[in-house]
Amino acid sequence: IGLCGVMPQRGLNKSMKKQLLIIATDPSANTQRLRQAALTAAADPMFDALEVTLKTPLETQAQDVLAADAVLFGTTENIGYMAGITKDLFDRCYFDWEGKTDGLSVALYIRAGSDGTGTRRALEAIFTGLNWRVVQPVLTLQGDWDDGFEDAVQELAQSLAAGLDAGIY
Repeated sequence: IGLCGVMPQRGLNKSMKKQLLIIATDPSANTQRLRQAALTAAADPMFDALEVTLKTPLETQAQDVLAADAVLFGTTENIGYMAGITKDLFDRCYFDWEGKTDGLSVALYIRAGSDGTGTRRALEAIFTGLNWRVVQPVLTLQGDWDDGFEDAVQELAQSLAAGLDAGIY
């Protein structure tokens, strides 16, 4: 049993649908818009082989990722690093996932006030440590808010969902 208090096995979903989990921070109205954009795109009815779940890092438990076939992470950049609540998720659940989620398909978007480099590097290191596969280029939404950020997140989520739905991931 790990820090998250569970000992589940990966891939034990009861439904025949593939599981896409979106884990994203939502500290502002704009980041809530990004989360919603990801959910709307991934939950499109054209992806009939998918079940999509949206959670914050605080709501997410080890078993959520263990049951997922792919995960889309969304985090803010805070002082050149990932949001503390995102890091908390990895602090709580890393050892529950280690060795049980090898090859998990993941994608990432970062809402960055500056360049997002520290956040990207830190999360890529964690993904590598867990032996997860980053299957889409990391999306960094940097600078002042731009309404086009929502479109970019939708495209990322839709690409991940399409690949999962088609059996590519």
